[in-house]
This record gives sequence, C-alpha cells and structure tokens, in this order.
Amino acid sequence: MYRKKEEEAIVLDFLPNGYITDTRPSHMKTPIVQSIGKENFTILELVPKKGIFLQPLEEVYIGEAKREKIHHINGKIDYDKLTHTAKSEMEHAVIALIDKHEKKFVDFFNTAQPLSTRMHIMELLPGVGKKHMWEIIEKRRVQPFVSFEDLKKRVKLMPDPKKVIQKRIMLELTGNEKHLLFVDR
Repeated sequence: MYRKKEEEAIVLDFLPNGYITDTRPSHMKTPIVQSIGKENFTILELVPKKGIFLQPLEEVYIGEAKREKIHHINGKIDYDKLTHTAKSEMEHAVIALIDKHEKKFVDFFNTAQPLSTRMHIMELLPGVGKKHMWEIIEKRRVQPFVSFEDLKKRVKLMPDPKKVIQKRIMLELTGNEKHLLFVDR
C-alpha cells in the first residue's frame, strides 16, 4: 500500500544539545528533534534550523517546500531510540491525531476487509473479536458509521473505538506487529 510522504510532524522531544550519548565536544553536537508524522505516524529524527527552540507537541512543517523551523530530516528512527519524554508525549500526540482525523478511522471500520479466509483485519484491533467484528459488519451494511459515538451506540458492548485505535497504533509503534494498519515504519 502506497503511503503519502509526511508533510507535517508533531514534536515529541527537543534535545538542544543533541543526544547525551554523543561523546563529541558540545560545539560539534547537533540539536535533535524527535517527532511523529501526522499522516502515517512515522517516527522521525529532525534537525532544527540554527537558533530554533521547539516545544513538545508543537507542529512543524517537514515537506518539500520552504521549512520555517526544520533544517533537514535525519530519517526514521525506532521507538526504542526515543527519549523518555518523547515516549510519554507520544500517547498525547496519537490521541490528538485520532481526534483530528476521526473520519479516517471511522472509515476504517466501514471499509475493513478480511485478511485471510480465517481472519478479518478488524480482529487485529485490541478488544475486537469475532463477535464485535460480525456485529460491525452487519451494522455497516445497513448504514455506514459516521463517528466513534455512532459506532459505540450501534455496536453493543463495543470497547471505546478511539481507545482501540490508539492501542493498536501504540502496538504498531512499539512492537513487532506483522500487519501494520496505521503506522509506516
């Protein structure tokens, strides 16, 4: 599946003096920004422009056009390389992105297809088993879901869909999930 390049990112942590583990003299160290992409949840390491200071959860433009605050992108980094601060800000950033793009995630419930003859892609979501999956499929045939609230109201005993999506995204970011539904690694 083709994913659009990240155009914007959310700052998770700003290290004005680079990584602590960097043993070079301080005048040779580069400031580092650990961030998460707003489109594909890609964890990225960025280098800010000289004299720029950033705050956690601040949004920055990282696309091809002129960038105000970011000099360049070092590349993707693993979750394990994130600082403690970045890891704790990650959940807030993910929830904010889910809220902002609720329609995209509701559409996932409306359009999700089987993964194989034995498993449906919805069963990869934490707390969604065969019963919920079949109920979601039946209800969406009658009428597509319009919001998380609508989904919760129409599917009996459905875990909070926003939390379900958030847990899945965090699993994809932190674990070794075989199937990636929302994250680009």
